Amino acid sequence: MTAVGTESGLADRILGGWLGRIAGNMLGKPVEQGEVWTRERIDRYLRRANALPLTDYLPEPPSEREGLALRPEWRACVRGRVRGSCRDDDIDYAILGLHLLETHGFGFSTEQVGDLWLLRLPYLQTFTAERAAYRNLANGLRPPLTATYDNPYQEWIGALIRADIHGWTSPGVPRRAASLARRDAVLSHTGNGVYGAMWAAALVSAAFTAPTVRHAVDEALTVIPASSRLARTVRRAVSLHEAGLSWEETLTTLAQETAGLGWIHTVPNAAVLTAGLLYGGGDFTRTIALTVRGGLDTDSNGATAGSVAGVLCGAAAVPEQWKAPLEDTVRSAVFGFDGVRISELAERTLRLARADV
Repeated sequence: MTAVGTESGLADRILGGWLGRIAGNMLGKPVEQGEVWTRERIDRYLRRANALPLTDYLPEPPSEREGLALRPEWRACVRGRVRGSCRDDDIDYAILGLHLLETHGFGFSTEQVGDLWLLRLPYLQTFTAERAAYRNLANGLRPPLTATYDNPYQEWIGALIRADIHGWTSPGVPRRAASLARRDAVLSHTGNGVYGAMWAAALVSAAFTAPTVRHAVDEALTVIPASSRLARTVRRAVSLHEAGLSWEETLTTLAQETAGLGWIHTVPNAAVLTAGLLYGGGDFTRTIALTVRGGLDTDSNGATAGSVAGVLCGAAAVPEQWKAPLEDTVRSAVFGFDGVRISELAERTLRLARADV
């Protein structure tokens, strides 16, 4: 047993991680297009809908024009319309990671990750680096060439969004979580793309035992190279928070310092995520609301922030407005998992977290 306390406490935290990931993803999904839905535009939308402070899923668009700018899935993701989770790659990869560990155990190889993608994940439900790696797999390439051949997305956020399962199944053991996430990530990513996955897995793992979210952030930094751009950016977010800048001032500064990387790159998204976690201060609603309001890859960042916050507080403390509309149900493109219960996914994750390795 890990150092996370009682088995019931561990179960509650793992379920909190799943619920948080799904709720945060659903919150950010309608505005997931960083070059259109900037931080300023998101807040303008919320003000027009009288929804600031944000304490629930996004409100319906205040005008038809605003509705046209949202992602087409918005009708199933806004408050009052949520009936179970929408399908999304941020959730598909958590499910696929669970299936990977159940099938191959913690000694899985990068090649086995790729084999499982080909068996269980539809090609058209992959994007950017994952699609490049999938195509390379189908053409007979093996890792690490799958990550580097004809793949301009090697440092984008895709590997980071696959990492939570490794944190949930290594509670309180962030270095182990990071090692597992790295083995998964190198199928499709290099450099900061891989470090992002290691960092996120460690962050989720550390949340099981950290007394505060700041402790989890500090612990996660220890698993990636201190000189990497990712580590430097996360430390910068921490220093701005420590200096007493407002959340808005911190994000403005970080955006200036990461300009030019694009809205799906790991580094600027890690900046938004770190700010959301720190200024959220462990409060579930405030954490996912600030993270999504920060813009960029809103559904991915909301999902990871929700996972960390959900682990920190546990499922019982996740407010009802976030979890009740999910109806304990997940839509998924992963073959064999569509309609699975969130509670079942959490129970299966708990069995892995308890396993001797």
